[in-house]
Amino acid sequence: MPKISASTVAEHRARQREALIGAAIDLLVNEGAAAVTPAAVGARAGLARSSVYQYFDSSAALLATITEEAFRRSNEALARAVAAADGPVERIEAFFRESLRLGAEGAHRPAAALMNAGLPPACLERLRELHLEQVEPFRAAVRQLGTPEPALTADLIAGMLHTALAAVDGGAPLDTVTARTLDLVRRCLARPAG
Repeated sequence: MPKISASTVAEHRARQREALIGAAIDLLVNEGAAAVTPAAVGARAGLARSSVYQYFDSSAALLATITEEAFRRSNEALARAVAAADGPVERIEAFFRESLRLGAEGAHRPAAALMNAGLPPACLERLRELHLEQVEPFRAAVRQLGTPEPALTADLIAGMLHTALAAVDGGAPLDTVTARTLDLVRRCLARPAG
């Protein structure tokens, strides 16, 4: 019987699966989607290729899991941040603050790598669906403010978030980027006097 590295078989399997997903994400981000093969993922995780097949039957299954997991983790963190905020402006600020924190940790890199990986249209459509699910709390908060053309307003403000994420990716200090971005967002959302 193989040696397990946890107190239960279920825990051992969960740890191995997480290690494989982590290895697959690392390969995807650093070497591209073509590098995400069962053999390469197993080697990166320190497991035999045959062990990988106990969890994932193909490279496509690995990529699909990376996609779902990357968004699940980010969405959970964003949902917690937004739920803790009181009003629509506060929810928007919480969404931006948490998005930038996650960006500084590299949470967006798997999705970005997948978007540029030449995936089949069905996979790209799933990425779009997951992205729309992710930004819906932000878009809902913009709608609640009663701003004119809320969809366009949300898209324009989201452009600031994309630019801010690029700045953090480029090495700008997270605190500085967050403070400046939130200041600009507040100005954009402020109702004119009178």
